[in-house]
Amino acid sequence: MTTHCRWRGRLAPVLGILCRTSLLVCLLIAGCGFHLRGAVDIPPELSPLFIQSGGLVGDAIQARLAGSRVALTSNPAEAGMLLRILSQSRTSRVVAVDVNGKALAYQLSYRIRFDAQDSAGKQLVPSQSLTLVRLFDDNPDVAVLGKQLESDIIYQDLASDAADQVLLRLRAALTKPSSG
Repeated sequence: MTTHCRWRGRLAPVLGILCRTSLLVCLLIAGCGFHLRGAVDIPPELSPLFIQSGGLVGDAIQARLAGSRVALTSNPAEAGMLLRILSQSRTSRVVAVDVNGKALAYQLSYRIRFDAQDSAGKQLVPSQSLTLVRLFDDNPDVAVLGKQLESDIIYQDLASDAADQVLLRLRAALTKPSSG
């Protein structure tokens, strides 16, 4: 019993300091404007959002916004804002070969161009491009079907990253700096 009381007396100041430090860190993070990455907040006058795109990036953006407060529409006439994926392309090039000339590594690139405008056609986000790149190590001993599946998965991952980048840029363009 006396051992417990002895430790309790020594731990109380340490726990107090730890609690105060944790509270201070939380207040500093909240006070500096830090927010966890989340969905784009679209001003009410620009809602609902129409995503004009087929393909992986458009699907990834819709999936990210589906659980958010952003209203989506499938009819461009109803939209307050149109997010247009103007182009998307994927390329690969060999970056390493073995002594026999077989490819050992590829550079996979995924490029998109997008813009955003309101329902009146006013440009909210000017046309801009994103290029994402990944290296793909190839093993010449693996079956061709496995290689194709792996590169498809990498391209899906690149499209997902591109969707995140588009949403971050959209958020930055729609966030009005606070005065004061």
